[in-house]
Amino acid sequence: MKQVEIYSSPFCGYCQAAKRLLNGKGVAFVEVNVFSDPDRKAEMIRRANGGRTVPQIFIGGEHVGGSDEMHALERAGKLDALLAA
Repeated sequence: MKQVEIYSSPFCGYCQAAKRLLNGKGVAFVEVNVFSDPDRKAEMIRRANGGRTVPQIFIGGEHVGGSDEMHALERAGKLDALLAA
C-alpha cells in the first residue's frame, strides 16, 4: 500500500472527515499538523501547487487534493486502486 500523507489542522472538520474515511478503510497515514508546526505549511503549499487550505492529501507522493476530492475518488470506486497501485 502506498504511503498516505495528510497536512491538517486540529480544528478542521474536513480533515476529520478525510481521516475518518482512511481509518474506516484501515489505511495508515502520516499526519502533519500545520497548526502546531507552521514551517510545514510552506512545505504543504509548495507540494500542493499553491493549495493553502487543509487538508492537503498525498498518496504515494502524488497530490490528490483535499477531503472532497478524496471522497469523490471513493464514490467513483477509484480510491482503493490508487492506494494499492
